[in-house]
Amino acid sequence: MSITSIRLADDIEKPLESLASKLDRSKNYLINQAIKEFLARQSLEDSRWSDTLEALESIKSGKSVAEADVNAWLNSWGTGERKEPPK
Repeated sequence: MSITSIRLADDIEKPLESLASKLDRSKNYLINQAIKEFLARQSLEDSRWSDTLEALESIKSGKSVAEADVNAWLNSWGTGERKEPPK
């Protein structure tokens, strides 16, 4: 494990100390958890952005599905005759 030093503003430090005390956890633990959650969210956002770029390229190359076909598929959900996703 490596050591990284950070400076916390007073408006972060005091609530962090209170939370650490309340949860009986160290500030270090809480900071690590917060960073893990932030990195996971960033990874998800990166993945979504990549998917968006891929979808835009697909549209540019003429690959799309008609709105009516999508609506018909979605409207079949919950019925006894669910349709296959449009292609």
